[in-house]
Amino acid sequence: MTAATRRDTAASVRRGSVGVLGGTFDPIHFAHLAVAEEAREALGLEKILFIPAAMPPHKVDRPVSEPHHRLAMVELAIADNPAFEASRAELDRSGPSYTVDTLERLAATTAADAKSRPDGERRDLVLIMSAEAFRDLRSWRRPERILELARLAIVPRDGFPDASRAFLAEHFPGFEDRASFLRGPRLRFPRLSCANGRRTDVPCATWCRMRLRPISATMASTATRSGGLIDRDRTRVPSGRHNRAARRRPAPS
Repeated sequence: MTAATRRDTAASVRRGSVGVLGGTFDPIHFAHLAVAEEAREALGLEKILFIPAAMPPHKVDRPVSEPHHRLAMVELAIADNPAFEASRAELDRSGPSYTVDTLERLAATTAADAKSRPDGERRDLVLIMSAEAFRDLRSWRRPERILELARLAIVPRDGFPDASRAFLAEHFPGFEDRASFLRGPRLRFPRLSCANGRRTDVPCATWCRMRLRPISATMASTATRSGGLIDRDRTRVPSGRHNRAARRRPAPS
């Protein structure tokens, strides 16, 4: 699809609508950015919040980089997109980072904001997730409450069956209308291939941060295998045009 076609098919922006994209982001990569932009355009979202998990409840047995470092990587990766915003919502509270708790706080904030707005309109929350996560929703903390607080935007993922409304009808009857199913992009696991000593699946500025700060065992192993140093003239945050081009680049085989 060309850029012109995408502009023609993009939904009108719904004022106050907020997409919520949570994750470990260790590191954030181009697939995250492509998914966020697809959801924003397809659903007419005004803003996308990237929310790094402070203590991911599904990764308690895995090494994860420090939260402030992962937040910094997110901030660098999204710096060129005015519709993207990094959030400390899960970093500033103790305990496991449960999505339902985050949505409760965001909903409370939107309710307070609505009282100060002339039209009294509340912001619409949309939780963006992969088809894999969607099918695992029953194991999440208070999934029915999640569906009450936010609509879902489901993104297809290679290797997993496409999500459908029938799943909600079977496991969460009464919530069938709380999800939108996007046609793409198909989310893939990040490739660990490198070019000129740099991972090709992450924005340049994020990779620089990875190499300059303490990182998790998984990331350290990848950096060691890649070898080489980063050219100083490549530390600039790439422009939106370059980021989009990189997202369209086919994954290396």
